[in-house]
Amino acid sequence: MIKIVSWNVNGINSTFKKDLISIIKKLDSDIICLQEIKVSEKTIDPQIENLSSNYKQYWNQAERKGYSGVMILTKKKPIMVKYGLGNKIFDNEGRLITLEFADFFLINAYIPNAGRGLPRLPFKLEYNINLIRYINSLKKKKHVVLCGDLNVAHKEIDLKNPKTNKKNAGFTQEERDSFSDLLNNGYIDTFREFTKEGGHYTWWSYRNNARERNIGWRLDYFVIDKEFLPNIKSSEILPDILGSDHAPIRLFIK
Repeated sequence: MIKIVSWNVNGINSTFKKDLISIIKKLDSDIICLQEIKVSEKTIDPQIENLSSNYKQYWNQAERKGYSGVMILTKKKPIMVKYGLGNKIFDNEGRLITLEFADFFLINAYIPNAGRGLPRLPFKLEYNINLIRYINSLKKKKHVVLCGDLNVAHKEIDLKNPKTNKKNAGFTQEERDSFSDLLNNGYIDTFREFTKEGGHYTWWSYRNNARERNIGWRLDYFVIDKEFLPNIKSSEILPDILGSDHAPIRLFIK
C-alpha cells in the first residue's frame, strides 16, 4: 500500500509553527506533496531537518520571493525528477514537480489562481492546456497521478454557494470547462469515485468562521488516468487536520 498526501500549506513556515512535524509523523505517508510553500531552501524553517532522515526532499520554488512554490517529501527515491512543464512562460512560478516511480508518474501541481476580477484567467487557461498536453505525454509511458491545489471547484456540489460564485475565480464556466477538458482526456477525479454527496470541501476562507460553518470549496484533487483506477483503494479529505486554510487530501494505492 502506498499512501500519498497532498496539502496546500499556504506558507510552510507558518504551518511549522502549527505543529507540521507532528502532523507529518502522524500521517505516516510514503509521499507528501505540498503546495504554496512560499519559501526557498535558504528561508525555510530549520525544523525541516527533522524530516531529512525519513524523507528525501524535492523543491520547485518561485523566482519571486515569498510566492507559490511546491515541494515533495518521499520515502522512496524516484527514478526521475522533473521541474515545471518545460515552458519558460509558466515555469518561473515554481508550480510543478514530477516524480517518476516504477508504476506511475506523480505530478504535484499548484495551478494559478485567476485572481479577484479574473486578471489571470487567460494565463490560467493556457497553463491548463499545456498541463493536459504534458500529462498526456506521460500517460503514453505509464500511469499518471496528478495531485495538488487545482484552484477550481468543478461542479456545483463542490462548493457551498455555487449560485453567488459563478463569476468568481475558481468557479467561472471557463475554469470548470478547463477541468472537464482534463477529465475528458481520459482522467478521473478520484474523490468522486468514492464520495458522491456534497458538503465535502478542502478550502475555507479565514473570514466569518467559514471552516466552523463548513462554508467551503473543494479545490484540491487527486486525478488519475482511468486505467489506474483498479489500483486505487480510497481517496479522501482530512478536514480535521488544521494548520492551513486548506485541508490535506489522501490517496491510497494498492
